[in-house]
Formats: sequence, C-alpha cells, structure tokens
Amino acid sequence: MSQDEKPGWLGRLFGRKGAAREEGESLPAESPASPSEGQPDFAIGADAVEQVPLPASEPSPDDESRNTVPDEIEGADLQPVDREPDAPPPGTAGDDAGHGAEPAEATEVAALPHAGPDPDIQPVDSAPALAGDAAGEPEARGWWGRLTSGMKRTSSSLSERVTGLFTKRKLDATTLEELEDALIQADFGVETAMRVSEAVGKGRYEKGISADEVRSILAAEVERALDPVARPLAVDGTKKPFVILTVGVNGAGKTTTIGKLSLKLKAEGRSVMLAAGDTFRAAAVEQLKVWGERTGTPVVTRPQGSDAAGLAFDALKEATESGTDVLLIDTAGRLQNKAGLMAELEKIVRVIRKMDPEAPHATILVLDATVGQNALSQVELFSQAAPVSGLVMTKLDGTARGGILVALAAKFGLPVHFIGVGEGVEDLEPFAARDFARAIAGIERG
Repeated sequence: MSQDEKPGWLGRLFGRKGAAREEGESLPAESPASPSEGQPDFAIGADAVEQVPLPASEPSPDDESRNTVPDEIEGADLQPVDREPDAPPPGTAGDDAGHGAEPAEATEVAALPHAGPDPDIQPVDSAPALAGDAAGEPEARGWWGRLTSGMKRTSSSLSERVTGLFTKRKLDATTLEELEDALIQADFGVETAMRVSEAVGKGRYEKGISADEVRSILAAEVERALDPVARPLAVDGTKKPFVILTVGVNGAGKTTTIGKLSLKLKAEGRSVMLAAGDTFRAAAVEQLKVWGERTGTPVVTRPQGSDAAGLAFDALKEATESGTDVLLIDTAGRLQNKAGLMAELEKIVRVIRKMDPEAPHATILVLDATVGQNALSQVELFSQAAPVSGLVMTKLDGTARGGILVALAAKFGLPVHFIGVGEGVEDLEPFAARDFARAIAGIERG
C-alpha cells in the first residue's frame, strides 16, 4: 500500500462510522470527492468524532487515571442521585442517625414523610405512664395494640372462616358443624368448640346471624373459659429467697422469659438473683449473663457441662446468705419424651429441697404457642417431673392457632401468668382473659 492511500483509508474508515451512526446504513467504499494529501480525510474523521459525546477534558491515558474514573462515578455521582428522591435505606432512620451529622440530617428529612407516631411503641417509651391512673391509660393502649397485632394471624384466620359461614345461608346443623371444625383447627379444643357452637345455635336455628354476632359470642365463651386461670405470679415475701424454677422444651424461650421477669421483679423493688442452670449450652449461660448486666442482677454460673442440680443448690445457698428476695433458676431445654433429661429435672427439685423443703415455690412451664396441640403433652409430662404451678405462653404472634391457650385452660386449669407476643421486654405482660378473648375474636377493645 502506498503512502497516498493510507490517510485516505483512515478517512474513509472514520467517515463510514460517523455516517452509520447518523443514518443507520453503510456508505460506499470511496468518498465522492477525491481527497488530496490527507487533510480532507482528517476533516471527515473529525466530523465523525464530533457526533460522539466526550468529556470536556480527556483523562490521562495511563492505567491509573482510567481506573479511578469509574470509582469516582460510582461512589460520588450515582449514589446520591439514586437515594435522594426515595426513602432512606432500612435501618438508617434511627440507629444510624447518630453516626455523622450530615447523614443524620439527610436521613431525618427523608424519613419524615414516611414515618408517623406508633401508638403501640410510644406509650412504652413514656416512663411517667407507670406513675398514676391517668398516665397509665396510654400504657394499656400500647399493650392492647401489641396484643391485637400479635394475635392478628389467629383472629384473621377465624374471621375469614366465620364470615364465609354466616353471610351466605341461614343457621343450621351443617353450619354449626363447620364452625366447630374452624375452632378445632385453631386449636381451641373440642370442648370449647362444642360450647361455642351450642351458644351460637341457641334459639337461632333457621335464622340469620351476622359474623359480628358470632365473634361476640366467641369472645364471651373464650373469656369465660380463661377467666379462672388468669392469675398473676404471686411472690410470697415471707419466703427468702422465693425460688422460681423455669422449665420447658428447647426453643420455647425460657432464658429470655427469665430476663424479662427479672426486669419486672426489680421494677417492683425486689432484689433478684439468676442461676444459669442450662449448663449444657454455653450460649444460654452467656445469654443470661447479658440479661444480668442489663438489669444489674447477679448471675450464678458454672463451667459448661457442670452438674445442673449442684449449681441450683449453690445458687440457693448464695441467695439465702445474701438475703435476696427472688431466685430465678434457668434449666436446660429438654424434650418431654426424653426420660433421662426429665429425670435430671427431678434431681434438681430434690437437691434444692434439701435446703428448703418448700422450694421451688413456683415452677413455671414456658410454652411455645406455635407447637399447637403438642403443648398439651408438654404440660402433662413436665408436671410429672416437676411441680408445675403456672404457665407462660410465648410466640403468640407467630401462629394462627392461638386457641391452644383455651384448650390448655379447659384440660388442666393451670394459672396462666404471662403471655408473649414479641421479642421486646414490653411484649411479655400479665395475662388478662378479657383482652385475650377480644383480641383472638378480632373485636376492638370496648
């Protein structure tokens, strides 16, 4: 190829690209005008280059400058544009607000249109709510909000079935049988289901009845079944220490319940000691230590694998010598059908009774509401190994079968001291039959 052809070829090359961008089709191999020494070729190439948007100043051709340009674009140019018109990323409005002045201001401004007052959380944060009757009313509304929210899965499931049953036909035997089935599926138990069905059908055969009327009858029957077992945990001040033993299967929430109870007892002005009797799980010991640090409560521990009965005995001795009001003993989670583990629980009771024949003064069985009918066998078998005196029902917010508490009350009649509808400290509260009955039936508080 000659020297005269090389610039012409370059010119045609750039010229073809520029024309293709503008017209979407290729050009003839040669330009109509015959270029001279090379100037027209570069002019054509310059025209084509002008069609491509370029930055005002070209970056340096070395690798280092080329690598830094995309980082600057991704880190500085694109990120604010993506976030500015939208809500801030989750978690930045509260916890991260204090990490820097400028991000905090931007987060707060962006969150304002989306955030509103939370009726469930606000009263809990107000300490004066415990001072008197007037201030206590917002706290009651806060718990009611958390309770109804936690029981939503159960109440919604029931409402769907009830509405479907009583809005399309008159009341007859088939409808009442279907109502019984719906209640049994929600783990209310056969006895309660039959009683509610009988109350709904009384004097109403071949007549219409609204879903709201059925819910009212359901709430009344549930309240009647639960009222005898809704008893608070009573601490006898003449017994020092008042020993509370907590038992239950793995994952029921024993350790967390102990931590929450210690806070409530200390709020009543009582001195509390914790015993980390779950010596099989190092995590359980550490978890109880955390609760002890948060509440300023001493925790008696032993190395992992130590004898749980020996630890309980040492803790009782230490609590007695220090004049502690309440001793809360954690135990290892055990399946109710494991004879060896249940025998160990019996040993703990025997050992602490060598020091105090009346101990434990209260044995609380912590039940997970999500296990449904399995809770019935847990109560039966744990009662054989330890003198179960009361129940705590946790995780009612994680199931649509919250009626199991009604079935437990009908079969065993054990006091229900507390119920839990969440992970927060304020989500474990003394059990109130009326509030629970109205929440499970999906009725607003009257």
